[in-house]
Amino acid sequence: MAIPLSHHLFRHVEYATPPPEGMSGMDVFPDFDGIGGIGDLRAVIGALLTFVLITSVLMLIVSAVIWAIAAANGNYSAAGKGRTGVLVALGTAVLAGAGVAWMNWLIDLGQQL
Repeated sequence: MAIPLSHHLFRHVEYATPPPEGMSGMDVFPDFDGIGGIGDLRAVIGALLTFVLITSVLMLIVSAVIWAIAAANGNYSAAGKGRTGVLVALGTAVLAGAGVAWMNWLIDLGQQL
């Protein structure tokens, strides 16, 4: 008999003492160790996040230099492209950095439900 997939992904925890009033006697939350190779997946995601952040900072520097040189020389077309590069690099860095905080917030929110 096969064990359902949900059994591997979620852990059921029962309280040793009666739960507080208004709470059920069971919490359900993700079991990140239920999938084989999750440590490798975390390492790959961490490396990709580092790569994205380093690349976005380098793009920010290069785009800012292009924007400054182009604006100083009166080349407004290149200055506009440099400004766009700065905004894209900033957006990428913000999204990559905020992604971890957002995911942690969602996991905490899920534990409260």
